[in-house]
Amino acid sequence: MFFRKPLLPTPWKGHHRGNNFSKTNVTHYYYTLFSVRYILFLLIFLSSCFLLLIAPFCFSSTYTELLFPNTTTRKWLPITPTTCPGNLSLFVYQLPPDFNLGLLRDCTHLNVYTDMCPHVANHGLGQPMSSAGSWFATHQFLAEMIFHARLENHPCRTWDATLANLFYVPFYGGLYASSKFREANLTARDELAVRLVEYLQMQPWWHRHLGKDHFLALGRTAWDFMRNTNGGPDFGANCLLNLPPVKNMSVLTVERQPWQGSNQYGVPYPSYFHPSSVVQMNAWQQKMIRAERNHLFSFIGGPRKGVEKAAVRDELIKQCNESTRCKLLKCGRNGDSKCHEPLEVIKVLSQSHFCLQAPGDSFTRRSTFDSVLAGCIPVFFSKHTAYTQYGWYFPANASAYSVYIDESEIEKKSIEEELSKISSDRVERMRRKIIEVMPTLTYAHPNSSNIRFRDAVDVALTALVQLKHAPSKS
Repeated sequence: MFFRKPLLPTPWKGHHRGNNFSKTNVTHYYYTLFSVRYILFLLIFLSSCFLLLIAPFCFSSTYTELLFPNTTTRKWLPITPTTCPGNLSLFVYQLPPDFNLGLLRDCTHLNVYTDMCPHVANHGLGQPMSSAGSWFATHQFLAEMIFHARLENHPCRTWDATLANLFYVPFYGGLYASSKFREANLTARDELAVRLVEYLQMQPWWHRHLGKDHFLALGRTAWDFMRNTNGGPDFGANCLLNLPPVKNMSVLTVERQPWQGSNQYGVPYPSYFHPSSVVQMNAWQQKMIRAERNHLFSFIGGPRKGVEKAAVRDELIKQCNESTRCKLLKCGRNGDSKCHEPLEVIKVLSQSHFCLQAPGDSFTRRSTFDSVLAGCIPVFFSKHTAYTQYGWYFPANASAYSVYIDESEIEKKSIEEELSKISSDRVERMRRKIIEVMPTLTYAHPNSSNIRFRDAVDVALTALVQLKHAPSKS
């Protein structure tokens, strides 16, 4: 278990008084004590009356909403508190450490490209960026650790599996997969995934519904767990999501396979902001509403080689470079690049009206959620970057919060001209919409059990409960 509630403090006991009072002193003592008690009683009585008068305004048995101002219409937008949807009772498996926390012992080898030790700190939030405790340099592929930490401390958790109607399996599959990308022996690459399935099938709770009330949360894309068996290119993936028992489960992943992932559901990449309360969330929303945006659009990213999406990125970089209304933060392997510095990223995004979201090595990218955090309207070039991925999180009406320019048209159109055609009123409406959904795309700090808004984890739990009660497809 990650967190323990603090023990209640032992009641303070006063020291015994000595027997050195005279009879006169005792009489005076009790007279004084009576007077003090009378005054205290009067103060308590008056205070109680005052509290009864103001209680309807200051206190409530159930918190309803916190509102934040809209600078255009002066209306208020609500933030909904956390509840346990559909009588949710969540059971968290206590897996053998080999499947999750035990992997962190060798954190230097969890990724073939980088040392993950600084990133897996603080339950996957990474290194703190400020003393306030809400901002962290969070790695884009650690949603699985944050999910685990949040659910360990979640108010809907039960320790009694007989009462549970939803079962979470805290497998750090993404970290394991990234540590084995260069493993040539496929049996060794698949080993931990196969062992997990064997372990689950031995549990009594699995057999109640053959795993249909169980779910995984994975920090990497579904492609990393669906190795192609027809002789195609080997990108280092393992077989986890192709195992028949796992197909019975619900799988949360930062990018689902759009055509074969019927049991896969997209969840947000983690960004840098992890508020502990609705007050912190509210303050940030207000700041982004009022942010001064000097750039019409911006692009944060680097070129790609040897992939189909390389042409799109090259064109975006070219057009941004040629425009005086675009801010480019170019990524690269040289030491001058600032695109991996969280403060620089948020600074650029928060100064822009629109943020270009080109596909990267796969369809989705973390920058989509960074831009929403900064109140910057995303511009997509593939429907699989967001529209087919995050149905639980973004509005169904894509034009309400984003702009879409098909990648096949990108070389024929001027991005600056297309974005300039959008009226200021519509831009304001779109920004209000992304700021409205900002809480549900954010991963709250896992140490907080009373955040009073629905974060990305709460949205997923709500959707999973609804899936459980949905009629089965024949």
